[in-house]
Amino acid sequence: MDDAEYGLTRAHDSSDLGYDLAICDREPIYVPGSIQPHGLLLVVDRQTRRIVAGAGDIEARLAADWLGADLSALIGEVAPEDAVGGQHGPAVIEVAGRHERFDAVIHEAEGALLVEFEPVSTVPRSASGILSYLDHASAVFGRASDLQGLCDQAATVFRDLTGFDRVMIYRFLDDEAGAVIAESRDPALGSFLNHHFPASDIPKQARALYVRHHVRVIPDVDYVPAPLRPARAGLTGLDMSDLALRSVSPIHVRYLQNMGVGASASISIVKDGLLWGLVACHHRTPRQLSFDTRAACRVLAGGLARQIRAREEAELYRERLRLRAAEDAIAARLAREGMDSELFRASLPDMRKMLDADGFALVQGHQVQSAGGCPPPEAVLDLAAWLQGRSGPDPVATERLSGLYAPAAAFRETASGLLSVTLSSQEPIVFLWFRAEQVEVIEWAGNPHKAVVLTKGDTLSPRASFDAWSETVRGEARPWTLGEVEAAGRLRDAVVKERQNRRLQALNAELTATLADKESLLRQKDYLVKEVNHRVQNSLQLVAAFLAMQARASSDPAVVTGLGEAQRRLSAVALVHRRLYQDDNVEQVDLGRYLEELCEDMRQSMGEEWRDQLHADLAPIPVSADRAVSTGLILTELVINARKYAYGGAPGKISIVLEPYRSSFRLIVADEGQGMQVPEKGFGTRMIGAIVDRLGGTISYDSNDPGLRAILTAAVGASRN
Repeated sequence: MDDAEYGLTRAHDSSDLGYDLAICDREPIYVPGSIQPHGLLLVVDRQTRRIVAGAGDIEARLAADWLGADLSALIGEVAPEDAVGGQHGPAVIEVAGRHERFDAVIHEAEGALLVEFEPVSTVPRSASGILSYLDHASAVFGRASDLQGLCDQAATVFRDLTGFDRVMIYRFLDDEAGAVIAESRDPALGSFLNHHFPASDIPKQARALYVRHHVRVIPDVDYVPAPLRPARAGLTGLDMSDLALRSVSPIHVRYLQNMGVGASASISIVKDGLLWGLVACHHRTPRQLSFDTRAACRVLAGGLARQIRAREEAELYRERLRLRAAEDAIAARLAREGMDSELFRASLPDMRKMLDADGFALVQGHQVQSAGGCPPPEAVLDLAAWLQGRSGPDPVATERLSGLYAPAAAFRETASGLLSVTLSSQEPIVFLWFRAEQVEVIEWAGNPHKAVVLTKGDTLSPRASFDAWSETVRGEARPWTLGEVEAAGRLRDAVVKERQNRRLQALNAELTATLADKESLLRQKDYLVKEVNHRVQNSLQLVAAFLAMQARASSDPAVVTGLGEAQRRLSAVALVHRRLYQDDNVEQVDLGRYLEELCEDMRQSMGEEWRDQLHADLAPIPVSADRAVSTGLILTELVINARKYAYGGAPGKISIVLEPYRSSFRLIVADEGQGMQVPEKGFGTRMIGAIVDRLGGTISYDSNDPGLRAILTAAVGASRN
């Protein structure tokens, strides 16, 4: 992709390419030691305000005697503390050069001030003109009927705003590869629409910079980098992450040259703090974007991200409405007829259509009833037996069944995709929805399997050809959505409930003569269950009381803090126990409701000064009890860490968000404390790592600007491909 920090690509299986792909993730692209020469850079000592280094042709364009000079002599009497920025970002200062005028912006970095100068546009846009254009663009976005139409409009709007020959809307896919989903271009150029680009075209550290710095411009890819000078200043490791002038990787420059690009620009589409995609622009000849145009691009990309979120949420809502209607119809039929009736078996095609599957099979004991395209009955029975040994109560969903279950390769044309739920493992009873193999021809921008030729002593070099290269992908089906997986689970619950109701009715009919004894036994059972739960609750409260007593008896602050953290961990476990005891469903917990109550417990335990500091936005997501406990413990540890490291124990704002994310859920805990500080490898951090591994999820940390943002991503239920 032309907006990547590297042009390195990789195949799906790169084990035979003879190089280490991670080298791109390790190159320090944020400390290049040089800038693009269309601008200038001054490095200023924060204490003395003296210029200690610079880059670019400063003598000819700004001032001859710049080294060692006071910064105010060059930019005027502007307090750097005011110009570095506040809630509205860095201020732009117009500075007169020797023969031109510059827009100057001041950044902070490692105890120094970095002042970058870019030439003022010869025809600057007026503020009213920019606002009018942004208002027009917002109206255009609002009229788009769907996500694809929105992206098509966005490509046209951004091309009009930037004047580049080609503008593409580039979206990241589930496997971190990317695809061009919309494009506006000069008719003389070839098209990249629907072309795919490997994940390694944009390494992880480049993606992190796109989240931090939303607009990236390379006015001339054939530029000669302007190094920091003098060399004796010892600034080769200077962090330039926030600089628009930061020089780019030589590999990326070669990548753009191989594409025939003379100038490049990338505008980040950041949705909910994560990189959704990019507005990728390139031009056949050198082209600059002025500071005001870049600012307009940032605002416009923010509006586009909000429109994308609205379209995706609307699509999910419509899908859930459709699935709910189908569930209600099938549940009503179950209530009238029962699952064992011939009328219900005649409705198997409706079960298939409910989840838009190509086939549906019902396994009861050693019998198979099916509708649509399904594997042979013997294969279905073997698959059902395998599922009973691994699935548990949660749905199992995969679009590549042969990757989980090797025998499925024999019937991949019929059933490459599987969504299944197990109603009973004793009879057994299993619902299986199948999706046929969806042979997909992927158009790549160049051959990703021959992206790099590297022998001993060579350096990495990007591919030279970006001609369309087709690859046929087999053995995969259309993926199941989160709504479809949830619908299968709800249908399973409805069937189980209906079967239980019918069994109870039969038992009531058979045991009428012994009803009194039955009621007595049920009362005794309820009493015993309540007694057991009461004793468990008492035991947990007793442990909590002992911890509190020991904390009060100790004069060591570290001991008191540790005991307080232990109390909060114990509270996370006790809360799930109370929730299971109070609800009828003892298998699942509403994770959002549970975390809300856990947050309230923490507000009380952390003191009155913290009551208004914890802010929670929690979506209702049903999970198993053990996953709820694990997630609650992770939340407790992240809040403890934020209190300890971000605010030093003093009250401070902590934001907690729980939301569905594809077929998983995502827990985000963010503070606004002392900058990005990943917690030390103490007991709590090790415990978080162990719990995340048990969940089969991931946890990452990035800057909340200011503060730290921790993101836990884990599957709602059993792991899925």
